[in-house]
Amino acid sequence: MEQKNYHCSINAAVTPAEALAGIANVSGWWAKNFKGSATTIGDKFKVQFGETWVDFEIIEVVPEKRIVWKVTDCYLHWLNDKTEWTNTTIIWEISAIDKITQIDMTHVGLVPGIECYEDCNKGWTGHLTKSLPKLLTEGVGHPE
Repeated sequence: MEQKNYHCSINAAVTPAEALAGIANVSGWWAKNFKGSATTIGDKFKVQFGETWVDFEIIEVVPEKRIVWKVTDCYLHWLNDKTEWTNTTIIWEISAIDKITQIDMTHVGLVPGIECYEDCNKGWTGHLTKSLPKLLTEGVGHPE
């Protein structure tokens, strides 16, 4: 049976460059407690939600098309395996048709059957379908 990584796709009336800038503005749509930078290869950043934290490194950038975040370490306090995200990757793929940009996000390693899948699926989906589009189109998201 094929495992399916978490995936979400959204569209926004922004340019690919604006979409990537919005994604890199992690504190504007996902986590208010953000430290570091999320724009170029080698950048490192950390997000924290109370006791939970996740460290990332940017491992790939294709301007206006793709950016990849690798989870280098984490502490997911509510799980039995508190490092369940470590060594997973988050791939952002950008494509434009006319004046609409499609953003596809895949969290490679976040698959059905792992402990955090249900909670993390809900969390990602909420941030990606509500907060990120609001940041991109209105300038203000709803980060935690």
